[in-house]
Amino acid sequence: MAESHRDWLERMDAESRAKQEAFMNGIAAKLRRPRAVQAPEHPFRGAPDFWNGFEWPLEERIRKFMENFQAVGGHVARLPDLQAVRAFIADKAAEMNAKYVIRQNVAELDALELESALPEGARVSVWNRGEGEHWKARAAEADFGVVVADYAAAYTGSVTVLSAKDKGRSVSLLPTVLIAIIPVERLKTRLGEILKDFDRAGRENLPAGIHFISGPSRSSDIENDLTIGVHGPGIVYALLVG
Repeated sequence: MAESHRDWLERMDAESRAKQEAFMNGIAAKLRRPRAVQAPEHPFRGAPDFWNGFEWPLEERIRKFMENFQAVGGHVARLPDLQAVRAFIADKAAEMNAKYVIRQNVAELDALELESALPEGARVSVWNRGEGEHWKARAAEADFGVVVADYAAAYTGSVTVLSAKDKGRSVSLLPTVLIAIIPVERLKTRLGEILKDFDRAGRENLPAGIHFISGPSRSSDIENDLTIGVHGPGIVYALLVG
């Protein structure tokens, strides 16, 4: 009698499970230890109390953030105020011959007045300010993307940028160079301190996107060959202000 489709599926499933068993048993034998066949117990959930209470003082947070961000290829500068930020961006634009800058549509960046600070011939676009623009395309063309960080975590050297109507994610993801401005009061010790705010806000109030940026874009997808700048900016500056 011809094998039915159901019988064939059951036979293939049994053969597959047998191969999996043989494969896992072979690994256990090579490791010279019994194979675990039951899931381990997890009596604790979440971070332990000592970690939830762990916090560095401000100067230590700044030092650790700088060390960790630089360790993954990012650049960090500590600046006293927004006037110094304005001068820093203008100097980098001149140094790198940047002709086009796109920035978030937020009050802190309005105050920088980058349009008058950049070298002659450079222009600035403000995300979502103006009709008829293809903003993703504008971001992809930009030499610099300028954002204000919503948070940063010293322990991991990570910058957190939220996306919204006036804070398009493309501003931090598509330009060649990203400049992230971090007010020091937004610098936390742990990522867990940042995530708590999202828990408190509830699902209905979450932003459109939450992006954790730890240095320039890095990828080893192809032949395990580390490449910088494939999936995002290849150069990232974190400017700690205050």
